Amino acid sequence: MEAGLFCMCLIMTELSNKNNLTQRMTILMDELKERASKSKRSARRMAVWRFTVMLSYVLKRAIDLVVSFLALLVLFPFFIVIAILIKMTSKGPVFFIQKRVGYNGQHFSFYKFRSMYVDAERRKAALMAQNESGDGVIFKMKNDPRITPIGRIMRRTSIDELPQFFNVLFGDMSLVGPRPPLPQEVELYTLEDRKRLNVKPGLTCLWQIKGRSDIPFKEQVKLDKEYIRSQSLIQDLWILLRTIPAIVSGRGAY
Repeated sequence: MEAGLFCMCLIMTELSNKNNLTQRMTILMDELKERASKSKRSARRMAVWRFTVMLSYVLKRAIDLVVSFLALLVLFPFFIVIAILIKMTSKGPVFFIQKRVGYNGQHFSFYKFRSMYVDAERRKAALMAQNESGDGVIFKMKNDPRITPIGRIMRRTSIDELPQFFNVLFGDMSLVGPRPPLPQEVELYTLEDRKRLNVKPGLTCLWQIKGRSDIPFKEQVKLDKEYIRSQSLIQDLWILLRTIPAIVSGRGAY
């Protein structure tokens, strides 16, 4: 009798263990299915995000190509007039070509209409003590004696920047983005300052429409990082539209 009861207890215990094991296995399988489902949803979200980012880059580049090509086509006669005025008022080339730092620290040739005398770079060292940029990274001087008479007009109206549509067409720059710095300026950058090199430089940017050269360097970096964090095609369009009145006002242009 006792042996029978003992056997019954063993059987009941075994059945109970099997039921518990089955329940645990069922719970585990449900958890695995739920995780797999979440993983698939996350993968889909990531794929959609990557596609959206890629599409925005493609659209941005397409807009850069179309606008820069049309701008150069329309402005070509005006470029000829400006070239004649530059040659008539000072000796030297029409264009000023300078090395600048672009996306991910890559150097490229940066084009401008020459607004200074040909010995401007040599004379810069003697003027460093009069640098009006309080941060000491960039050089800015309102009444720079190196600027030619026609150059002052071009700088105030940003006409000297128009050849940078070639940079946009070639892919070194975009219509909107942080302004490209000089290599010697980048050497003085902190790690935070270097974050502005994480995107292509542009013809115009946030600080260009908020005061241009009147904005201190640290504030320029802050605004550039703000643009990088929130960049979108809508924001680019807004900055481009705001650039027109900024140029007309001439505020901070020197």
